[in-house]
Amino acid sequence: MRRSDKQITDEHEIHDVLVTNHICRIAMCDGKTPYLVPVDYGYDESCIYFHSAGAGRKIDVLAQNDNVCFEITDSISMVESEIACGFSTSYRSVIGFGTASILTEEAEKRRGLMTIMRQHTGRSPWEIPADRLNGVTVLKIDIDSVTGKTSGL
Repeated sequence: MRRSDKQITDEHEIHDVLVTNHICRIAMCDGKTPYLVPVDYGYDESCIYFHSAGAGRKIDVLAQNDNVCFEITDSISMVESEIACGFSTSYRSVIGFGTASILTEEAEKRRGLMTIMRQHTGRSPWEIPADRLNGVTVLKIDIDSVTGKTSGL
């Protein structure tokens, strides 16, 4: 990281960003073209879960290259100024790298969906009917590395 003064070095603060937010942006490589999608997600210590339809560009791209980069940002607020170039933004963000996979076992899919629901609602467990479980694709990103950055907070 170029600006080490902005780096989040406290693992608990990085964890806080990962567990308190709801939208994760996942970057993939579609051949030579970058492809980025925002997804609802759930974080569970060493992985990120998200869900998807069973077909589409995201699934096709990940079938060709399962390496991903992800980004989560929170605490965003504008810092105003009377000078045009004096404006800034306050935020905390996390960027990580990992490998995405489609979960095929029912217990893994259920765990992923429970993680997402817990993150979005603050409660667990949830009853997930079999038809809903079978009708959704659940993916998992195994996190290889993660860094955090803060500015203006």
